[in-house]
Amino acid sequence: MPLSAHAQEAAQRPKWTLVIHGGAGIIEKSRVTPEQEAGVRAGLEAALEAGSKVLAAGGDSLDAVQAAIQVLEDDPHFNAGRGAVFTWEGKNELDSAIMDGRTRAAGAVAGITTTRHPVAAARAVMEKSPHVMLAGAGADQFAREQGLEQVDNSWFGTPERRRQLDKMKANSKLGWFDVDLKYGTVGAVALDEKGHVAAATSTGGLTGKRWGRIGDSPIIGAGTYADDRACAVSATGSGEYFIREGVAHEICARVRFKGETLKAAADTVMAETQALGGTGGVIVTGPTGEMAWSFNTPGMYRARASSSGERLVAFYGEDHP
Repeated sequence: MPLSAHAQEAAQRPKWTLVIHGGAGIIEKSRVTPEQEAGVRAGLEAALEAGSKVLAAGGDSLDAVQAAIQVLEDDPHFNAGRGAVFTWEGKNELDSAIMDGRTRAAGAVAGITTTRHPVAAARAVMEKSPHVMLAGAGADQFAREQGLEQVDNSWFGTPERRRQLDKMKANSKLGWFDVDLKYGTVGAVALDEKGHVAAATSTGGLTGKRWGRIGDSPIIGAGTYADDRACAVSATGSGEYFIREGVAHEICARVRFKGETLKAAADTVMAETQALGGTGGVIVTGPTGEMAWSFNTPGMYRARASSSGERLVAFYGEDHP
């Protein structure tokens, strides 16, 4: 007896999916050295491997996105954890969020300075506190109380990030923006074999940020969102615009209420964000097994893998759409 179209579609669906990003911006072949390209590619591959290992073993999407993010937080090629950009005062202040699509439980931290893996702190907020977001010294104190690994703030800094801050300070025309216009935020979204989605994002913010500035990454519904009824989203870009658009939630809402594909919803919301003046990108996956990304910058460091055997790493706009 032939399978129904619905049954055939279900049979072809991947059992699990994983999509990650390492930031978007002016990422063009002419601006990225072979050494940088090799380093970023190795980092994305390692993160993809860490998350895929969890999912292939039947693990939870929540564990997979955290595993992938922690690899990227330890890799100085990305603006998260070690390798995070400097604030105007010459410190590293880190933001992160994580969300469980099953229950829409979420946790986030902003402006932490001594916790090695900000995404682990975000998960602890979700699971071990009655709150969704903690900030600053209190968030670091909470992380210490939860026994999370602590480091000196200097551990996060690198000579290249210091150079970027010095360049910005020396040129007042650079104003409020990252020197190289690369939003090196990292993110991961995943679907597990049980049909549950999760999302996580981690960032050092913008070079030269002041006054405790916080972008979209730790804000649930802006830079991070997950809902089993729709999809999981992680964003990277000019955070102020992503907050105003409510990018991550807006994509999920279009999928849930209008029945749009993940790609169509992401493209529409990114176009609306660009109309406001915002640049960057998003990664998305959902219960259907669809994986998508959308960005309005020259490039986005991105990668995806699934139980179907697909494994792709891409950098530039001319790469795989």
